[in-house]
Amino acid sequence: MNAPRLIASGFAAGLAPRAPGTAGSLVGLLLGVWALHAAGPVGLIGAIILASIAGLWAIPRAADEQADPGWVVIDEIAGQMIALLAVPHPGLWQILLAFALFRLFDITKWGPIGWADRRHDALGIMADDWIAGLFAALALTLIVSITTYV
Repeated sequence: MNAPRLIASGFAAGLAPRAPGTAGSLVGLLLGVWALHAAGPVGLIGAIILASIAGLWAIPRAADEQADPGWVVIDEIAGQMIALLAVPHPGLWQILLAFALFRLFDITKWGPIGWADRRHDALGIMADDWIAGLFAALALTLIVSITTYV
């Protein structure tokens, strides 16, 4: 496997026989939690930027003719880490909720997520997951705020 395919597949997470997007999201969750614990929010932002740049470089070199092949999951990795921005010191329930909310928004392609998904280029492949991650982070912020003050 060449470097672009290795990166685009999330170091082979996207080759999972079932639910490759979920497998990629799990990789993003683990990397994001590790980055938060190792270097705080700045480390997480750095990891998001690194995954995003790597994805924008790798996808056009690896994805051949398909608009958004299922095995390309570097976008899920970046998007899942964006969802974690809402909780700089997450507990287990917040980590699991960040995962569930990101998957919900990524799968349903609601609103601008669907618009970005209809772009058939590397930017569109990455952007739908960036937006899903942002929506998940906003929803998670709201839920954490409500549960903290109620």
